Amino acid sequence: MTVPATTDTTAPVILSNRAVNRAALAVFLVFALNGVLLSSWASRLPAVRDSLGLTPGGLGLVLLVGATGSLIALPLTGTVVQRFGTLLTTRMATLLGAVGLTCTALAVPSGNAVAVAALLFVATMGIGVWNVTMNLQGTVVEQALGRAIMPRFHAGFSLGAVAGATLGALAAVAGIPVAGHIIAVIVVAAAATLMLTRRYLPDGAVTGAKDRPPGQPPARHALAAWAEPRTVLIGLMVVAAALTEGSANDWIALAVVDGFDTRDAIGAAAFGLFVASMTGMRFAGTRLLDRYGRVPILRLSTGLALVGLLGFGLAPSLPMALIAIILWGVGAALGFPVGMSAAADEPDHAAARVSVVSSIGYVGFLFGPPLLGMLADHVGYRHALLFIALPLAGSLLLSPVAARPRLGAQ
Repeated sequence: MTVPATTDTTAPVILSNRAVNRAALAVFLVFALNGVLLSSWASRLPAVRDSLGLTPGGLGLVLLVGATGSLIALPLTGTVVQRFGTLLTTRMATLLGAVGLTCTALAVPSGNAVAVAALLFVATMGIGVWNVTMNLQGTVVEQALGRAIMPRFHAGFSLGAVAGATLGALAAVAGIPVAGHIIAVIVVAAAATLMLTRRYLPDGAVTGAKDRPPGQPPARHALAAWAEPRTVLIGLMVVAAALTEGSANDWIALAVVDGFDTRDAIGAAAFGLFVASMTGMRFAGTRLLDRYGRVPILRLSTGLALVGLLGFGLAPSLPMALIAIILWGVGAALGFPVGMSAAADEPDHAAARVSVVSSIGYVGFLFGPPLLGMLADHVGYRHALLFIALPLAGSLLLSPVAARPRLGAQ
């Protein structure tokens, strides 16, 4: 059996099952490597804070400046992909992110918070685009396979995050400097990603090629999706999920360490518990979505995230907080991947719409948590995280937009 596809409006391509399966494995591994990299950095934030001598608000400001790099780069990703292709864009973004984060890690021991913030700005530009392009390729593979597998790709990210958090905990216990730990992870993750992209499916395979009218420039085609109400609403729904996950990545370790007066290694282990819970739910998510549908599962998972988040912020003891972290992780698992699948419901428009939704989502993932860090200066880490309940409530109201559109609708 083969899958017909096109790389442009005239040239047909035949994709074998083997090519599609190899691409699926490559995308899964790229997600995993991205998770390893991000969680390795997140798990060492207590040590970064101490090296820079920052208050919670000071560290939040550093992360906020860094997140601005993604805020600038993400909205342009769809245009860049359509002009240069997913493969080249992914490789350039990977190299930019790797170099930027390497320089950031090297700057941490200097204690210069301004230099760390500036270098993190460059790193997040590359890492943010890397995130968008792996989601774009994931939707191409999903359409080629003809079944929903985006939660499993995001489970790959979660598995990588578990591995990264574990490495972070071990590195903290062993007293390994932040720079040595992070640079070793960067070298492996970036090199492997560059090799795995060789298995990506061609641009335009199954999705996105044939809906561009002759003579219409790629930039106009990519930007048109920003004016579509359903696409933007899906993006807003995904923001809540991304903020819920991203805030856990940035602040759970510190919230546990400071909130319960425990060691850095316990904080890293608590973060690992969160991402382990997400991993299990993402592997189970495909079957649940097939059986019950997107909207009921989104409502259930968002409710669990709310319960877990409130429980963590108000827990009187560490054991109760750890139970809440499990619920939080399970509830946060499906919002982002389901949003990607919903954006790709119509194959002809999937590439542009996924770019929009992932861009909006990653703004919440990278930009929201630093703001919470600044708020933590006044109310503490755990109580600052309670404010995520507001966008989660909005996500409950928006969950119907993830339903598959009727034939002929947008």
